[in-house]
Amino acid sequence: MLLEGKFTLKAPIEKVWESVLDPNTLGSCMPGTEKMEILDEKTYESIVKQRVGPFKVKLKFKTELTELRPPNYIKAVGKGADVTKLGNFSFDVELNLKETKPGVVDVSYASNVQLVGRLATFGERIMRAKSKSVSEEFTKNLQEKLAKG
Repeated sequence: MLLEGKFTLKAPIEKVWESVLDPNTLGSCMPGTEKMEILDEKTYESIVKQRVGPFKVKLKFKTELTELRPPNYIKAVGKGADVTKLGNFSFDVELNLKETKPGVVDVSYASNVQLVGRLATFGERIMRAKSKSVSEEFTKNLQEKLAKG
């Protein structure tokens, strides 16, 4: 399943770059995050709780940064599972940052997600809707954090 989106942040590109690479910032902005921990300089482990359709999921996964081109491009891959045994998933994501004028950054992303097990039975429509609402809340939280400095 391909998930794509874009949003605009009002902050210098260097600050946006630092924020999207900081697990503490990401964890505090991502809805449902219980834990986001650095395992090494390119690997994070996360636990995120969400409600998807009729199910409550608690996802535990690792994300590895595979390519960085500061301050414009990040590629990462990851995999994990729902801790209540609803299924497994893997993903790859590309994030592009483009400063359109001083202090304004367009962020676009494309993520390819593979689901196995009961997670896959949610269907693309439910997963897309959930992804969209989480993305909107994340964007709002990140913009507020960037504005505070």
